[in-house]
Amino acid sequence: MGPLLEGYHRFREETWPQQRARFEALAASGQKPHTMIIACSDSRVDPQMIFSAAPGELFVVRNVANLVPPYMPDAAFHGTSAAVEFAVRVLGVGRVVVMGHALCGGIRALIEGTPEGAGDFVAGWIGIAARARTAALRCDDPAAAQEAAEHEAIRISLANLLTFPWVAEAVEAGRLRLRGAHFGVATGRLLVLENLTGDFAPA
Repeated sequence: MGPLLEGYHRFREETWPQQRARFEALAASGQKPHTMIIACSDSRVDPQMIFSAAPGELFVVRNVANLVPPYMPDAAFHGTSAAVEFAVRVLGVGRVVVMGHALCGGIRALIEGTPEGAGDFVAGWIGIAARARTAALRCDDPAAAQEAAEHEAIRISLANLLTFPWVAEAVEAGRLRLRGAHFGVATGRLLVLENLTGDFAPA
């Protein structure tokens, strides 16, 4: 707990005095984030930092390889789907952004095989983006293959979002926008995907 408590003490001494009024207002009135971000659990990719967002602005769910499964309302456990439902149907966010990133370990496992010790859950989970492996196999350069698969996995997740009937209805009605993004860990650059059939372009 040492490093965590050190960070907490810095938060209390430096950040809390500056943000106290905001937190108190959020506690009193509840949250109303404008955007949901579906990002990777990778420790190098922090959506709040990347978008310079204040508390209360973003509703964030993070998982391995920033994947969204298809709509499957059954008795199984669906953490990401539950977060999407809450963001869209309860909080009424205006946009959902699927944000992937360079050097993604989950996507690398999809291309090269699941690493030892990650077979119970990771292998099945990244299977959501199995089609992205095809994009990688078209590339001769390993770095290009990795990026192609990362981009394709984002497209797959955006397409899967549209299998949620209330997401598709909100998009059709103009109340919700779906976007893709890809963050370069080494460069700090953000690429944006405006539609499912387009290409990623610099923000």
